[in-house]
Amino acid sequence: MPLNFTAFDGTTRLAAGSLPIVAERCKALLDSEPNASPIIYDDSTGRPVDVDYRGTTHEVLARLPATDDAPAARRGPGRPKLGVVAREVTLLPRHWDWLASQPGGASVALRRLVESASRENLDADRVRQASEAVDRVMLALAGNLAGYEEASRAFHRREAERFHALTEAWPADVRDYVRSLAAVVLHA
Repeated sequence: MPLNFTAFDGTTRLAAGSLPIVAERCKALLDSEPNASPIIYDDSTGRPVDVDYRGTTHEVLARLPATDDAPAARRGPGRPKLGVVAREVTLLPRHWDWLASQPGGASVALRRLVESASRENLDADRVRQASEAVDRVMLALAGNLAGYEEASRAFHRREAERFHALTEAWPADVRDYVRSLAAVVLHA
């Protein structure tokens, strides 16, 4: 699934879509209005994306950070062709004893436990991540707007009607973007 990004200049939405499309629109704005301050948000995390707008549009696009979910390649212990990277895990001695007694050893047992937990918690993790994204974006774009704190409380209580009422007076682009991100949580 391609990642989506949304750019704002103040409370005005500039563009939404893939990072290259959104960054290109921001670069065009900066070329026509050098004092503009566009910010691109990663819709899945609510975090701003750092883009270096120096140079031509082609140069800006060439410097964009990778947006795929694959981690950067690392060298070191593990099985690199399988994407395995050795890391430290701290457990109590009784945990190590239990892991050592499992078929396949500690690594196989830990992988099974992690896979099981990730499947069981998939929906809760998705809602938690979406909630964190809403928090970040709402604070950045609406933190100084009337009703922000009450809207935040209503959001976390999952009071959809109250949240919508409290955000109604916000600038349309901010309101609509925050509501679209919040829908994942409010309708979960």
